[in-house]
Amino acid sequence: MADSTPVFTKASGRAQAAVFRRVNRDILATLQPPGPGWVALFSLVLLVLAVGAAAWIYQIKTGLGVAGYVPPVMWAVYITDFVFWVGIAHSGTLISAILFLFRAQFRTAVYRISETMTVFAVMTAGLFPLIHLGRVWYFYYLVPYPNERLLWPNFRSPLIWDFFAISTYFTISSLFLYVGLVPDIAAARDRTEPGTLRHRAYSALSLGWQGTDNQWRHYNRAYLFLAGLATPLVLSVHSVVSWDFAMAIVPGWHSTIFAPYFVAGAIFSGVGMVITLVVPLRKAFHLQDYIDEYHLDNLCKLLLLTSSIVFYAYLAEFFIAWYSGSSFERGVFWDRITGQYAWAGWIMYTCNCIIPLALWWKRVRRSWFWAFIISIGVNIGMWFERFVIIIQSLAHEFNPAQWDYYTPTWVEYAITAGSFAWFFMWFLMFVKFLPSMAIAELKELLPPKLRRQKEELGAAP
Repeated sequence: MADSTPVFTKASGRAQAAVFRRVNRDILATLQPPGPGWVALFSLVLLVLAVGAAAWIYQIKTGLGVAGYVPPVMWAVYITDFVFWVGIAHSGTLISAILFLFRAQFRTAVYRISETMTVFAVMTAGLFPLIHLGRVWYFYYLVPYPNERLLWPNFRSPLIWDFFAISTYFTISSLFLYVGLVPDIAAARDRTEPGTLRHRAYSALSLGWQGTDNQWRHYNRAYLFLAGLATPLVLSVHSVVSWDFAMAIVPGWHSTIFAPYFVAGAIFSGVGMVITLVVPLRKAFHLQDYIDEYHLDNLCKLLLLTSSIVFYAYLAEFFIAWYSGSSFERGVFWDRITGQYAWAGWIMYTCNCIIPLALWWKRVRRSWFWAFIISIGVNIGMWFERFVIIIQSLAHEFNPAQWDYYTPTWVEYAITAGSFAWFFMWFLMFVKFLPSMAIAELKELLPPKLRRQKEELGAAP
């Protein structure tokens, strides 16, 4: 019996299969053996990490006195780094979970990068409560578990709140990342030579995925459930981190605006870091066909939106300080723009409020160079925001006789640089061993393009 299928349908099916094969080939090409550029960058990262680890060992051996604390500034760069990295982690959940629930298509090309950024940023943030403890071997005092000493942690301590926030966020984010990876790991498994170490690792991680209808049905339900579960974490986890400060009576901290203010700032810094990672990754692995100006434009719009919210929060803080009638609050905020830490305050306002205004222009939003430069500025500005909130507020408390000027030491600089190296070490390993883009979801966006081709060409006889 003759096949009555139209010729164009056969051709479009073959074309679709060819496009799908190309998606697999292009994305999985990132898993090829590392080149000299990757090796050189990874070696530099390991060198910086070694310097940071050596500084931490020196601090453990010598004591926290090498950190340069000056009373009343007893929370300094380590807590600044902690809040910074927790904030970086939040945009991953926003892009991968919340935008998934709203079916925003531009997230498809970049959400895997943001998810991995989330997990590795949480892993980095989790180091700093331990570093700040000084005697890190007593870290288990932070963990509420039954013990023979009948000792329980102080549940009013911010360190306990941070333990719950970090552990919860890391667990959900890791599950969310891994579930999304399963179909793509299976695709990588099918393209590796059987019997190799990679094939065995991919076979174990893919959990026997074969792409059947039943597996896809359960996968989609699980992914939707985890997206709904992860969404409240964007609000709850960084709100808990903000209460580390807002529950104190320190001028500049004791404010009800801190929870939404910190959440907006976290999303702002996270989107900036996503752009910082996407731009070089796109260039290095030749992913221009999958991450184009459309994705960059939407990321920049999100960056501009969150910058506006953060700018509004800054203005609200100054208004509340003036309206409160408290001389202490007014003094702290006046000191931020005219005092001894004014240089840090103006870096914060310039990088977070003024520089992102350039994104109102479409030409800037669609320029990879300028978007990358602005994202770097945002990362710098958001680090200094935490620096100003924590250190400047402590250095300008109630009693002028206690005011002092804190200067970080080389140990704190080295450990901070080591934290960035720690983050980029994991990220560099991830992009070479696991797919950095969602192959399955990219293919879902391809059929409409084929339909447009059919409309342009017309049906064949």
